[in-house]
Amino acid sequence: MVSNRKTILIADDDESLRRVIEYNLSNKGYRVLLASNGTEALNIFKSEDVDIVVTDIKMEKIDGLELLEKVKRFKSNALVIMITAYGSIETAVRAMKLGAYDYITKPFDRDELQIMIKKALDLQSLMSENIRLRQELADRFSLDNIIGASSKMKRIYDLVARVAKSDSTVLLQGESGTGKELIARAIHFNSSRAKKPFITVNCSAIPENLMESELFGHVKGAFTGAIKDKTGKFEAADGGTIFLDEIGDIRKDLQVKLLRVLQEKSIDKVGATPSINVDVRIIAATNIQLETAIEEGKFREDLFYRISVIPILLPTLRERKDDIPLLAQHFVGKHGGKDCKIQPEVFDVLNRYDWPGNVRELENIIERAIVLKEKENVVSPEDIPDHIKIKQFHSPMSLEIPDEGVKLEEVEKSLIINALNKAGQNQTRAAELLNISRQTLIYRMQKYDIK
Repeated sequence: MVSNRKTILIADDDESLRRVIEYNLSNKGYRVLLASNGTEALNIFKSEDVDIVVTDIKMEKIDGLELLEKVKRFKSNALVIMITAYGSIETAVRAMKLGAYDYITKPFDRDELQIMIKKALDLQSLMSENIRLRQELADRFSLDNIIGASSKMKRIYDLVARVAKSDSTVLLQGESGTGKELIARAIHFNSSRAKKPFITVNCSAIPENLMESELFGHVKGAFTGAIKDKTGKFEAADGGTIFLDEIGDIRKDLQVKLLRVLQEKSIDKVGATPSINVDVRIIAATNIQLETAIEEGKFREDLFYRISVIPILLPTLRERKDDIPLLAQHFVGKHGGKDCKIQPEVFDVLNRYDWPGNVRELENIIERAIVLKEKENVVSPEDIPDHIKIKQFHSPMSLEIPDEGVKLEEVEKSLIINALNKAGQNQTRAAELLNISRQTLIYRMQKYDIK
């Protein structure tokens, strides 16, 4: 039995055939609607939630071909199966060209039609899932979902929004973990190419002897081990975007071929002629200084200028520490801690660290804290690894403690007031002077009733 009732519309002027089909499909759990002609079928299709239309080609008033055209005009992804007599195969082929899913010739048995309907429903499910996943990707990589409110990141958002509207080649530069692939995907999914493929190539992870075949493909017999044709990454990305991560690791002879792709918009498969035209936007990324690689003779200068039409330098996390609270909260939710609260002291710890692994390292630390946290729904400094917390500071201040001692809270309150005065009451600058987050400063000000 069909687990969720799908609706099948049967349009045929042969009443006995309609009833037989209705009986067989109803027994399989389908909801079956019947129409004796094309006009009646079209009215039902417009008023009901129909999954598949099964229609005879020859009918009065509106025949099957006209019904097919009207149904597809009303709902472009509608699935239509045509019923035809043996002598009308040519008409059935024409129906396929007009967008019919398939055709079945009379006489047919019940199993034949049921198998065809099941295949059509499987395709429909696949199409719906594909649309859902594409929408999910588009939502995930929309500019609104890239985390960061610092001035540096706002400039990046503005640049990405403008770059996405063009087809220009982009070079993303920045340390490992700064989010180069995330930005590349954001550019793609906010461009006119969003419905086409986004293909990622990690140039440092592919062995040198396989790189050419991976990028451009090969034909059977091109070299030892080439037992069948292979589609390269550029061909797979046709119409979309290819992201060449760590482009500085591509060897010099392939750099020449890559330059040709940029200039000629065509590729040469290994062992094949002629060239294949491709329409691909290239986004490249590197965490090394390509200018230095050029001076050392490791990277072609002409290729550098072709891939860096629009260079984007991504800031390190230590350059955008204002974004740490936003990023941390985002990663808490992402890794199953939606109801978790991060104590303000945690941000003090995170702000004192230099983050050599950048955003990726921060995500790993937060994920670890969520898994190993000591208190339910609370992330505290105790949940942060020791190597993050241990950092020596050489303070320029020399505080002398009197014999009778001091109250730590009074010292802390005094330091906050002094920092605020020094910063002209600018809370962000005062927090920087105290090497704490602005959120922590506000928390402390409320604690000590500092206006």
